[in-house]
Amino acid sequence: MARPSEDDLIARFFAPLAGPGGLALEDDAARLSAEPGFDLILTCDALVAGVHFFADDPPEAIAAKALRVNLSDLAAKGARPAGFLLALALPRDFEESWLGRFAAGLGADIAAYECPLLGGDTVATPGPLMISITALGHVPAGRMVPRTGARPGDFLYVSGTIGDAALGLQVRLGTLAVSAEEGTFLGERYLRPQPRNALAGALVAHAHGAMDISDGFAGDLRKMLRVSGAGARVDVARVPLSGAARAVIAREPQLLAQALTGGDDYEILASVPPAQAAAFEASAATACVAVTRVGVVTAEVGPPQFLDEAGQIMDFTNLSYSHF
Repeated sequence: MARPSEDDLIARFFAPLAGPGGLALEDDAARLSAEPGFDLILTCDALVAGVHFFADDPPEAIAAKALRVNLSDLAAKGARPAGFLLALALPRDFEESWLGRFAAGLGADIAAYECPLLGGDTVATPGPLMISITALGHVPAGRMVPRTGARPGDFLYVSGTIGDAALGLQVRLGTLAVSAEEGTFLGERYLRPQPRNALAGALVAHAHGAMDISDGFAGDLRKMLRVSGAGARVDVARVPLSGAARAVIAREPQLLAQALTGGDDYEILASVPPAQAAAFEASAATACVAVTRVGVVTAEVGPPQFLDEAGQIMDFTNLSYSHF
C-alpha cells in the first residue's frame, strides 16, 4: 500500500484539530487577530526523541509534553493560550497508527487548554522524531510578567512540587529503585507536565517576575537572578516535595540535589513583593494551584544561596540541565 502524502496526513490527522484561525489547514498561513487591549506573547520549544522523551513513550504522552512545555512558558508570562503552530519531523518508518494516537493526544490537550492548532509543517527526517511547537497567547497590554523582574526583598515562590520529573527519569532509566506506587507517580510527572496556566492571572496581578522551571529549579533561579541583577537565599527545607519524592530522598538523601537541579518540572518560579504575598497566595488558592514561599531575593548580585536546615550553604556540582 502506498504511503499517504503530506497533504493526506494533514487532512486526516491534523485538520480536525485546527481552530478557526487555522483556516482548516488549507492555506499556507494562519490568521489571528490580537485582542484589543492585549499583547501577543509567543514562545517556541523543540523536543527531540532520545533527548526530551523516549522514542517508545506513548504517542499521546509525547504529544501532551510537546504542547504543555510551551503552555508552561505562556503561563509564566501571565498569558492565556490563543493557539499554536506545529512542526513535525517524522522518521521515514513511522506508522500511521502512531500518528493517529499522537493526534488524539494532541486533540485532548487542545480541548483541555483551549489552545487550537493554527498550522505548521510536516516533514520526513532520516534522524529521530523531532517536534517543534510555537505557542501564542494573550496578556493584558503592558502586563507581561518578565523574567527580568525580580527585585531585592521580593519573596520567591514555586508552584506544585519540585524534582518529581527528574526522579521519574531515573525510574524510567532503571537507575532508581522505588515502589510501584512511587514509580507510577514519578513516571507520570516525567511523561506529562502539568502547566500552571490557571496561575496566569495571579502572576499578572501580583508578581514582579516569573519564569517556568524547565531545566532545574536551582539553575533556572540562577538564570532569573542573573538577568534581574539580583541574588537570593533559598531555604531548602521549604522547597515543596511530593510524598513520593520525599520518600525516595529519605531513603537516598543524595537525591535531594537531583531533585533541586534536575529538569522537566515545568512549574512556575515567581518573585512577589511582600505587600502582595497574601493576595498572591489567595489568588493561587482560588485557581487551585499550590504555591510555596521558598526564599527571598537579595541585593547581592550572584548565584542563589541554598541553605540547609542548619543554615549551611549547600554546594551543587551543576545547577541545571544543559544541552551544551
